[in-house]
Amino acid sequence: MSHTPTSPSRRSVIPRGRRWVAGLAVAVAGSLLLAACGESTTGGPATDLEKASPDDKVTLTWWTGQDDSSEVYIDKLVDQFEAEHPNVTIKATPGSATTDDLLGQLSASFAGGTYPDISYAYGSWASELADSGRTLDLTDTIAGDEDVSWDEFSEAARATAAPGGKTIGFPAVVDNLAVVYNKELLADAGLDEPSPDWTWDDFRDYAKAMTGDGVYGTNLSVSGGEDTTWRLWPLLWQNGGEILDDDQTAAAFDSPEGEAALETLRAMAVDDKSVYLDQTDEKYGPLFRENRIGMMVTGPWEIYDTVKAGIDYGVQQLPGTDGDHTTVSGPDLWVLYDHQDANRAYWSYELIAWLTQNDQDAQFNLALGNLPLRSSAVDTPAFATFKEEYPGAEVFVANQENATIPRPTVAGYVGLSSAVGRSVAEVLQGATSVEDALAEAAEKADNALKDAAQ
Repeated sequence: MSHTPTSPSRRSVIPRGRRWVAGLAVAVAGSLLLAACGESTTGGPATDLEKASPDDKVTLTWWTGQDDSSEVYIDKLVDQFEAEHPNVTIKATPGSATTDDLLGQLSASFAGGTYPDISYAYGSWASELADSGRTLDLTDTIAGDEDVSWDEFSEAARATAAPGGKTIGFPAVVDNLAVVYNKELLADAGLDEPSPDWTWDDFRDYAKAMTGDGVYGTNLSVSGGEDTTWRLWPLLWQNGGEILDDDQTAAAFDSPEGEAALETLRAMAVDDKSVYLDQTDEKYGPLFRENRIGMMVTGPWEIYDTVKAGIDYGVQQLPGTDGDHTTVSGPDLWVLYDHQDANRAYWSYELIAWLTQNDQDAQFNLALGNLPLRSSAVDTPAFATFKEEYPGAEVFVANQENATIPRPTVAGYVGLSSAVGRSVAEVLQGATSVEDALAEAAEKADNALKDAAQ
C-alpha cells in the first residue's frame, strides 16, 4: 500500500495550530447552540455496554468529518468491519459540508434527537460535547478492557478525550511540535546536527549562527492566533508553569515561569534578530524549502512538502529546560454518543476500538500522511515503510512521549488564546515588555473565562 498523501490540502494535514483556531472559534458558536438546547440529556441513566446483545442486528450512524478524498479510506474500513460483523450496518457520511460545520450540526441534532452514534471532533470541542449530556461515558469500559491498550496513546491525547475525567471517545488524529532543520544550512554555519538533549540556549546559538545573507535561523508566528499562542506553551510547561489554575477558571501563565518562557522567545526575535516573524502563518514553510530558514518549530504536516522539495532535512525534539522536553499537541477525537441503546453503544465502542488499532490506523492515518495514533506502531511493517518515505516521522512519533499536558478545552480558552497570541506577537515585534504583555493577556483571559462560564 502506498502511503503517499492523496492531496496536501486535505483536512487531515491542515496545520494543527490553525485547526485548533478553527475548532476554538466554532466552539464559541457551538456553546451558544448547545446552551439553546436547554437541559440536553439522554433522558435516562448512562447506557451500560455490558447489557448489549452483540448478535442482534444494529445500525450505526457515523459522522466522519472527512472530505471526499479522506472518506474513501473510511469507506474501505467500514466495508471490512461489516464483513467481519454481518449483523452491523454502518452509515458513514461526513456529517457536514466541512469539519468546522460539524459542531453546529451536532448541536442541532441534539435538539432534534437525530445525533449520530459516532462523530469526529476537534479536541477543543471536548468539554462542550461532554457537557451536552449526550456522550457515552467510556471511562470504566476502557479501564476494564486490556485489549484497548489505552496507555499506547499519548498522555495529552488521553486527557483530551477525557474532559473533566470522563472519557467520551478515542483519539482520532495526533501530532506535536518539534524542530525540522535544514542540514545544508547547519553545515554551512559549521554546526553539528542537534542532539536530543539540546537546550533553548543551544537553539538560540544555532539560530544566531545560521542568520545572515537572507537566511533566518528559525521562525515564530506573530499572527496573534493560536499558531502564535501554542508555541509559548512548551516553554511555559518546561519552566514549571501552567496555563490555568487548578480550578480551570483563571489564567496562571502571568508568572515567573511565564516570563522566563516568553523572554526566551523575545531575546531571539528582538535582540538577536534571528527569527523570521510570520504574520500569516503561511510563509515559513515555503521559506524553509527555499533554504531561507534554518530551523522550523513545526509539526509533522510539513514533512510531505519538505520531502517533495528535495530538502536534506532532519528532525529533533524541542529543546529542553533542565532536561524537560515537554511539547504541545492538538489531538482530534472520535466521540461516541448515548442513545439509551446498549447494542448501539456496544458496537460503536467496538468499531472505534478496532479502528484505532495499528492495522486499521495504517489504512487511515498513515495512508493520509498523519502520525500513527499508538506508540506501538513503530514496530509495525507499515510504519517501517512510512518512515522510509517520510524520514523524521519516527522522531515525531517518539516525541508523543513528551506530549504529557493537554491544552485546555474549557469554553473560555478561545478568548484566552486570542489574548495571549496578541500579547506574544507584540513582544516578539518589540512593541511591549514581557511583563506588561503577560499582565494584559492574563486580565483579558480572566474576563474571557468568566464570560464563558456564565
